[in-house]
Amino acid sequence: MPADRTDAPGIPTGSAASAASAVSGGGAGGPARARTDVAVVGAGILGVLIAREVLARDPHATVTVLDRDMTGCGATRRSAGLHFPRGANETVRALAAESQRFYEDLRTARPDLPIHPLGMTVLAPEQAEEQLREVYLPEAKLRWTADLPAAVPALPRGHGAWEGDGCQYADVHALTQDLAAELRPAVAFREGVEVTALASGPGGTRLTLTGGATLDAGHVVLAPGPWLAAPAWRELVAPLGARVKKIVALHIEVPCAPGDRAVVLHTEDAFLLPLHHRGHWLFSYTCQEWDVDPDTVDPSLTDGHLREARALLTRYAPGLAAHCRSGRVFCDAYGAGGTPVVTPLDPYGRLLFAGAAGGSGYRLAPALAARAADLIPSLPSPSSLPSLPVPRKATT
Repeated sequence: MPADRTDAPGIPTGSAASAASAVSGGGAGGPARARTDVAVVGAGILGVLIAREVLARDPHATVTVLDRDMTGCGATRRSAGLHFPRGANETVRALAAESQRFYEDLRTARPDLPIHPLGMTVLAPEQAEEQLREVYLPEAKLRWTADLPAAVPALPRGHGAWEGDGCQYADVHALTQDLAAELRPAVAFREGVEVTALASGPGGTRLTLTGGATLDAGHVVLAPGPWLAAPAWRELVAPLGARVKKIVALHIEVPCAPGDRAVVLHTEDAFLLPLHHRGHWLFSYTCQEWDVDPDTVDPSLTDGHLREARALLTRYAPGLAAHCRSGRVFCDAYGAGGTPVVTPLDPYGRLLFAGAAGGSGYRLAPALAARAADLIPSLPSPSSLPSLPVPRKATT
């Protein structure tokens, strides 16, 4: 990327040093006429990894990350952080495989990061074995086992158990903070700064920020998590057909033992996760409450959530069901057909969207960040992954 030009619409270009200094001072959003090569809107795990990917490909690029809250304090803060090597379709499997390699390399390079390898047991009807072989990556090395997790005294009739490799979980909020801290010498973070308007042109995109300041960017990547309906981009994002669904996870106040494994309930799309760093279990199940607003969603559990979770958990781990008394409630964006979305939003390719990962933001974030960087033509593209399909416009 030619770091001495941002080519934003109507804005004169300057040197890389001036671009870097332009985003380092001023009012709430920076100086009145700031410039940057790439602006990332959303400072969750995906937004931070996009900034990291851009700099990995072009260390001379100027990058600004903006969020109306603190870094990692949206959906990232409430993420269970489970990664396992599977995908419901070919695209998601490719993304999961790429992300798995990324996290393995990251953990090797930075063993201090809060990424924790974990054993995995998958429970499913015996007749589902062929489907399991399809949706789980070869890296999982699924194998039949008669050894059940300690939390599961017996299987429902007709069910089997498979052990698998490649599972890990992270404290996603802490990981995002650590990665952001590593980037701060080279990336301008603007926390507590809301983007109130976007205007794209052939030369770039102008962002209007809190207090009326503007930021001109060669490219903008929106990584808004479940905030699809923010006024600045609601009409741009609506044609993607992504929706926002509530996510519920119960905290089970039972201590984890050192060898406890993640337990995946395949048919029910649910899992039990031993949060060793917190000292308790987490149970995530599929809540079918759609089209919720992240600004108004109630973060408290309801009696209905407790009933649904306990009823499901009683089938497999009745000893844990009675200890479900607390938890976390939030939401995430889901792409049409269960596939995440990385795509241009304007005819010039200057304004991009990345996300709608369907509750798998942490699991797929590294590959989604790479796909977003692939759409910035001036950046090198080392990835061998296929491009994500272009989403069709939603129909009514």
